[in-house]
Amino acid sequence: MDYAHPMLRYFRTDHLPAELAEVSAPFGTLANHLVATLPACAETTVALRKLLESKDAAVRAALPDTD
Repeated sequence: MDYAHPMLRYFRTDHLPAELAEVSAPFGTLANHLVATLPACAETTVALRKLLESKDAAVRAALPDTD
């Protein structure tokens, strides 16, 4: 496939501090792989949405403890 899925913008890491970008980057790699290898369909969007939820949770888990 050679289309750019709109959800890929949520997997960018250039706005994150280095330590959070390191956590986020593998999710972006997988998201790009999914877009490149799966058909453009609703299930691909669902897969990306769930991957995004997982990426967000992992980044939150890596945030410095402020307590």
